[in-house]
Amino acid sequence: MKIADKFNDLKKKKEGALIAYICAGDPTPEATKEYVTALVRGGVDVIELGLPFSDPVADGPTIQAGIERALNGGMTPDIYFKTVGSLRLHIPLVVMTYYNLIFKRGLEKFVKDCVASGISGIIVPDLPVEEVGELAGFCNQYDIDLIFLVAPTTTESRMKRILAEGRGFIYLVARLGVTGARSDIANSTRELIKRVKTTTPKAVGFGISNGRQAAEIIGAGADGVIVGSAFVDIIAGGKDAAGKLEALARELKEGVRDARG
Repeated sequence: MKIADKFNDLKKKKEGALIAYICAGDPTPEATKEYVTALVRGGVDVIELGLPFSDPVADGPTIQAGIERALNGGMTPDIYFKTVGSLRLHIPLVVMTYYNLIFKRGLEKFVKDCVASGISGIIVPDLPVEEVGELAGFCNQYDIDLIFLVAPTTTESRMKRILAEGRGFIYLVARLGVTGARSDIANSTRELIKRVKTTTPKAVGFGISNGRQAAEIIGAGADGVIVGSAFVDIIAGGKDAAGKLEALARELKEGVRDARG
């Protein structure tokens, strides 16, 4: 399913989108399938499935630990695409990874593998918009959305280029620093939502962990929320992880739904 189609469906229902991140292979590929299914049951609209990389510079301690568990469990790009290809979902899937893995596999091959396994979008946190030309060309050729991040410190000139290049949704970084759950929503987040003027859906991530925060973000004008560390924390706990993932997803989905209701 295309990301734009999902956001259009939600817009008709006057709902915000819930986007969930987990790391593929944390702690095993089979567990990943179970956890993805639980998130879908809980109401997640889009899933970001991380392809683990040994130097995840944009991620905080929680997600770094999940990536380490996945790598220790033997996750590789080949196993990643095999795992993703075995999923049978009715919602969009997005791969989030770092450029070194894409470059090593070969840009066109990576994009074609995404298409073959049912992935609709790619997020590459360490690839500047000024250097996306070749990868963007393959994404356009094979109809895959290349998704970009915008931070509170992004200049107007860079933002203009990001908004011109970005497809699927624009990933708004809620605060400076790395990923990780927080207890509050910063004023800078609300300002950033207002500052980013685009017809492409805006989804806010970095720090959201409960339904109240999710509702605040949608109420401030975002089209979606992205939650990662709160889900990865549950996976790290191990016991009844699937049930807890579904319950948190349900709470978050109620938040993004109520904010537009």
